[in-house]
Amino acid sequence: MDQQLELLLEIQDLRMQRRELTDGSTDLEAEVFDVKIEDAIRLLDEKVEELAERLARGIRDRYRRIADKAPRVVAPVINGICYGCFVAVSTARASEADRNLRVESCEYCGCFLYHVG
Repeated sequence: MDQQLELLLEIQDLRMQRRELTDGSTDLEAEVFDVKIEDAIRLLDEKVEELAERLARGIRDRYRRIADKAPRVVAPVINGICYGCFVAVSTARASEADRNLRVESCEYCGCFLYHVG
């Protein structure tokens, strides 16, 4: 898998964890582990920014544009369907053998794509 794509997936995972902390559904877990939510959010934000700085400039700029508008920056492609917008990706793109060896984005929703299965 492309290293930039791996970074994007890591960033997305951290963003999802941050969203879970800010929606208030993890208060019980925070109490059990004696973690301050604000500190955890700050650390997650720092790590996201650190990883984003490791992205190539063009990918980083596109990531920031997408991240400002959408909760997901990376969407899986399963059976030729982008799960960011649920539109079929081109047949040529979906069938390429090296499809996760480079960073691609959906023509319709703009999410970065990774192919599953």
